[in-house]
Amino acid sequence: MTTTGRRALLAAGAAAGAAALVDCTSSGGEGPRRPGAAEREAERVARAEAALRARSVAVARGLLERYDAVLAAHPVLAPRLTPLRSSVAAHVGALGEGGTGGGGTGAVEPAAASGSPVPSASAPARSTTAPSPAPVPVAADPATALGELAAAERTASDGHTDALLAAPPEYARLLASVAASGAAHAYLLTEGARA
Repeated sequence: MTTTGRRALLAAGAAAGAAALVDCTSSGGEGPRRPGAAEREAERVARAEAALRARSVAVARGLLERYDAVLAAHPVLAPRLTPLRSSVAAHVGALGEGGTGGGGTGAVEPAAASGSPVPSASAPARSTTAPSPAPVPVAADPATALGELAAAERTASDGHTDALLAAPPEYARLLASVAASGAAHAYLLTEGARA
């Protein structure tokens, strides 16, 4: 066999192999391929996890908004609340990692001198056409405001604890850590002040 004959034979073999490969991977003209049970289950689990993450982030953001409202109403509490608020802002970012579809963590830096929160560099810019959330009511008395903030911390902590059962292992560990932090914050806002 000549070199040209071998090349022709190899080319014909390669073409036949490619045709067989295409035929094996095509749906055979029966329409779109339907996902199998395992693929449907994986998709259901992914949707459930995304919904869980979105709820957890919403709880943490609500708590962060409450801290901002208390700080704006009672700037004298800033030395006491700023470290706790920073921790809650970190929780918002950590709980949102892994793709909630929220477009970023939305974390904000501590309140500026003007008393209003400043978006961090990693936070997405908010649309000026979107309605702003309703202002969080804050008690006029600083001690009462701290008590309300402690209650909000307990509520958020309980929400994260309740979500543990439905969470995948890694996210469950994160939720447990955030819940424990919230319980410690509630203690520091109430009982810790008396010690």
